[in-house]
Amino acid sequence: MRRMATVTLAVMALAIAAPAYAQIGSLLNKAADAKKKLDISEPDEISIGTDVSARLRERYGVVQDKAVHKYVTLVGMTLASQSSRPKLPWTFIVLDTDGINAFAAPGGFIHITRGALSILKNEAELADILGHEISHVTQKHAINAIEKSNGEGMATDAIGSAVLKQFADATYSMIIEGKYTRDQEIDADKRGVALANAAGYSPTGLGDFLTRLDARNKNQPDRNGLFASHPDTQARLDGLTKEIKSQKLTATAVVAARYTQNISYTPVPSPSGSDAPASSGSKFGVSGMSALGKDKSSNQTASAGGSRGVNTERDAKGGPVKTAVTVTVTADEIAAFKKGITG
Repeated sequence: MRRMATVTLAVMALAIAAPAYAQIGSLLNKAADAKKKLDISEPDEISIGTDVSARLRERYGVVQDKAVHKYVTLVGMTLASQSSRPKLPWTFIVLDTDGINAFAAPGGFIHITRGALSILKNEAELADILGHEISHVTQKHAINAIEKSNGEGMATDAIGSAVLKQFADATYSMIIEGKYTRDQEIDADKRGVALANAAGYSPTGLGDFLTRLDARNKNQPDRNGLFASHPDTQARLDGLTKEIKSQKLTATAVVAARYTQNISYTPVPSPSGSDAPASSGSKFGVSGMSALGKDKSSNQTASAGGSRGVNTERDAKGGPVKTAVTVTVTADEIAAFKKGITG
């Protein structure tokens, strides 16, 4: 009887201690049932994306031109409205930096820099890039990667603010360093051009853009900035060509005139005197090579050059105004905008 009482008291003690343990700062739940995958709900995903987007705006500033934001939003919403997750609170933000970059935060927050807009030639290239970033969100690439690396062992009974903060920290680091896996990047490539093609845009815009960037940055040693974790350029171009052919992606619209009417940024020359934009000491992430020059396997994470040292795209100077620019586009405006996409 004494032994049974002792066991009973021990069980009661554990039951009382459990809530306290959950509230003490550790996010690692050592109980066996905590090994199941942490389930991030859509509201949680949006909360994480809101946090990450605020950090990006604070870091780079926001272009305060409402007309530019409306144009980029119209292109973006043309694609997002026909994506697999059209009801997300899609938000398109132009960051105020010469650094050439684009970032997709979970929950529908898509960012592109003023520097990136300055070197695009037409609306199809913009659509293909936005389609790529939208696909990162629709496929939950960042959330899935963070869940895979950190989710096991986290408390799964509830997702509180501390856990969401940890996920936001990890997601921001992943995005800013360009640490998507190669499979995720290739997936976003394929889905992005298919999304743009479905809207009428030429799916070759992404390949044209990457080819031009690779040529003008061939003497730059580091991989960073836009598409920092992407595979070797030629392998990507070959993959895009194969995808376009096999999926019969035949749209032809480039919409160059409308792009130049709405975007008039001029690329800033680099200090070296080349035609590469300022802050662009990189290959825009298209080399896909490690520091030793060896291609990493497809299931490895290819981190940006900045993880090895100076990352000029990531570290490009941002603008002084951090305030978000709010624009609204209606379904009628999107429908009218789509009519301007012609081959």
